[in-house]
Amino acid sequence: MRNEQTIPDRLKISPFLIFYAIMAMQLGLGTFDFQRRIAKHAGYDAWISILFAGLCLHIILWMMYKIAEAVNGDLVTAHTYVAGNFLGKVLSFPLIGYFLLHSLATLRTFIEIIQIWMFPELNIFWFTFFFLVLCMYIVFGGLRTIVGIAFFSLVLPSYLLLTFSFNLPYSNFESLLPIWDHSVTDLLKGSFQMTLSIIGFEIVLFLYPFIKDPQKSKKWAHMAVLTTTLLLTIFAIITFAYFSEVQLQKALWPTLSMWKIVKLSFVDRFEFIGIANWNLIILPNVCISIWIGSRLIKRIFPINQKKGVYMFMIAHLAAINFIHTREQIDLLNRIVAEIGFAFTMLYIPLLFITVQIAKRVKQK
Repeated sequence: MRNEQTIPDRLKISPFLIFYAIMAMQLGLGTFDFQRRIAKHAGYDAWISILFAGLCLHIILWMMYKIAEAVNGDLVTAHTYVAGNFLGKVLSFPLIGYFLLHSLATLRTFIEIIQIWMFPELNIFWFTFFFLVLCMYIVFGGLRTIVGIAFFSLVLPSYLLLTFSFNLPYSNFESLLPIWDHSVTDLLKGSFQMTLSIIGFEIVLFLYPFIKDPQKSKKWAHMAVLTTTLLLTIFAIITFAYFSEVQLQKALWPTLSMWKIVKLSFVDRFEFIGIANWNLIILPNVCISIWIGSRLIKRIFPINQKKGVYMFMIAHLAAINFIHTREQIDLLNRIVAEIGFAFTMLYIPLLFITVQIAKRVKQK
């Protein structure tokens, strides 16, 4: 099939950069508290749930590449391929809201952490405004600039991994025994609770036309999912060994609580440094969501992508002032997780089957 989107090579990214784009999306939202959420159902066998969820992601990622290859384009092209131009755009429209909610939830959760741990009197509107101005500047630089930020957002704060070694002397890994002490149903519930921490890899369906030689990007995409899965599994095991199950359920953000034990000669509260570094980690997360959302607006409506970015910025500033309490933020995160699960685990397999059927029908 002829590609509907003619993307100049100067706007495309190298295949290996999809590794950083996917990991930047996955490590932003939910990394601070996923341990508590999955342990609530699967106990300290929840690390098995992470591995199972990771395995499912590889299968879904394989389907995504098959869809993109079949239509030689992005998700909007796939919808148009199976449902026609008008219905294809109608099917694509809800995804604008999904990426709006994803970026909004990421930003609002991070602001809540800053308010509770660092600056209780932080003005939500003005922090959001200046953060979005920075995001807008990056997004206007194009996808290559965004992915470049994603690269640095993973490389520069990578030293944070070493800080969890401070917890090891106080950890009891025997608390993970006996292994597989929970039912398969409990483990599956734990895998479902991982949704908020692993969604983001679906950006492949939107970035595919912008990848130079996309076939070569497959291994990097799978490597990104594998790396994220292993990192989250290690985080979970260290957390389970450090906290008792009762303590873990009382810790709102276990990752931040573990940083409280880090004592260095030049800083007394290391979690401040960790939170400041996380600002860089969530930056490409929000930028990619805004870029994809504005790209969808451009593909669906006769609107310039810059105007789509402005629309996203206004929507963020308008919505964030109505989200104040922990319950509201938690509800927003749950909505994003449920939509993300429905889209990645249910809709993409259905679309994969539909595209394969449409492909055979059109060939005949």
